[in-house]
Amino acid sequence: MRDFVAKHVADLPPSGIRKFFDVVATMPDVVSLGVGEPDFKTPERVRQAAIDLLEEGRTRYTANLGIPALRERISHYLGRRFHTVYDPASQILCTIGASEAIDVALRTILEPGDEVLVIEPCYVSYKPSIILQHGVPIVVTTKVKNDFKLMPEELEEAITEKTKAIILPYPNNPTGAIMEKEDLEKIAPILIKHDLLVISDEIYAELTYGAKDHVSIASIDGMYERTIVLNGFSKSFAMTGWRLGYAAGPKDLIAQMNKIHAYVVMSAPVMSQQAAIEALRDDTLCDEDVSVMRQAYDERRKYLLGEFHRLGLPCFEPKGAFYVFPSIQKTGMGSEGFCEKLLFKSGVAVVPGNAFGECGEGFVRISYAYSVEELKVCIEKIEKFLLENNR
Repeated sequence: MRDFVAKHVADLPPSGIRKFFDVVATMPDVVSLGVGEPDFKTPERVRQAAIDLLEEGRTRYTANLGIPALRERISHYLGRRFHTVYDPASQILCTIGASEAIDVALRTILEPGDEVLVIEPCYVSYKPSIILQHGVPIVVTTKVKNDFKLMPEELEEAITEKTKAIILPYPNNPTGAIMEKEDLEKIAPILIKHDLLVISDEIYAELTYGAKDHVSIASIDGMYERTIVLNGFSKSFAMTGWRLGYAAGPKDLIAQMNKIHAYVVMSAPVMSQQAAIEALRDDTLCDEDVSVMRQAYDERRKYLLGEFHRLGLPCFEPKGAFYVFPSIQKTGMGSEGFCEKLLFKSGVAVVPGNAFGECGEGFVRISYAYSVEELKVCIEKIEKFLLENNR
């Protein structure tokens, strides 16, 4: 019998994160700092909204774009928080997490051979999603000396006549880097000159620190009409398992994305949508929910930065998301070797930096979406591990 698997699928490597944590799942008593998932519960009033819906039996399909009331709330939220105004009737699409939004955006725009710029280190699904649409990912490497920001000259150098789009991943997973308004204003003219579409993954938009509010590239002059903003409820509202995201962008593009979404998914789960309406229903409560989590993450962020400094492991100061990306080069070990030894000898799981691109070699990603008590236990284990290995 012939091999029925398409070559481009067979050639696709497994996720560097999932491959590592498949091993972790088989080991008892491992303390994991690897998964990017809030340790907070979804707010009680949000959970109750979904419970009420279920008890009332209102479990039918919704409009393909999403419940109109939810799109109204998302539109209000984006305008209030990030100064971008979208028509809820035609410019917002509710998706199965931001991950579906990435996929459907790429399906909509890519012809075979089109190039998409991928800013690394970055979330692991970007390159595979491009390849699955027969596009070509072109890596642009960011550097710690530039605070992992995309530099204008790096952007310009990577663009060719085949470049169609760029995925802009800020606030960044895994580094915690952000792009401030002046940074975005430097790259916007280049994007406009070369007529590129921006797919801006802003899932961590609410999680920025040090009085640095997130700025959406869609709010920069000339960029609104060429940007698809991706966001969702997973990180900001501790709703990872609810699987609800959204895309906001130009009317014509959203219409085509919705066409694919309708064929493949139909609609996002009605329970999740109803819960999200409640999450955004009251501006004051919405901001309070986010503020509580942000403040806790900020405390944990500061704690880890201080500890890695004490341990002699250089660590870039993250200004967003909930990850630190310390360098382990001084240990003389590679990223995978360090993580494997730390796991098997000390029972601590962190993610090798090269899972997020080759330029992540020499780093590890550590999530601080865990309690300070858990972080302290892990730091003690990491310190003991370094001493035992003469590092």
